[in-house]
Amino acid sequence: MPIYEYKCRKCGRLTSVFQKTLSSSPDARCKPCGSKQLERVISGFAYHRSESATLEDYGSEPKRLEDYKDPRQIGRWTERKFKDAGIEMPEEARKMIDAAREGEFPEPVKDL
Repeated sequence: MPIYEYKCRKCGRLTSVFQKTLSSSPDARCKPCGSKQLERVISGFAYHRSESATLEDYGSEPKRLEDYKDPRQIGRWTERKFKDAGIEMPEEARKMIDAAREGEFPEPVKDL
């Protein structure tokens, strides 16, 4: 029972379609806009990295690891990941990132 992903040619967003059998043809519509103008795309996948591999890439010195906690860095990473996935960023996430850039940090981040 495969799940296929399609990109809408009209709005550019991704839509997942569950098919009961391999041979059935999907009657897919874009969930956000309702268009039937879809093209099948290769689905993304998760890749787990070990802590040692991460430290090799980013360095083990404390300064480099502290940069990761910087909300501006996290904001840029978050924006890039949403864009790469073809998903619109939720408004609440957008507001939090913009506020952090202005120096207004969410409660959990203030204590770091």
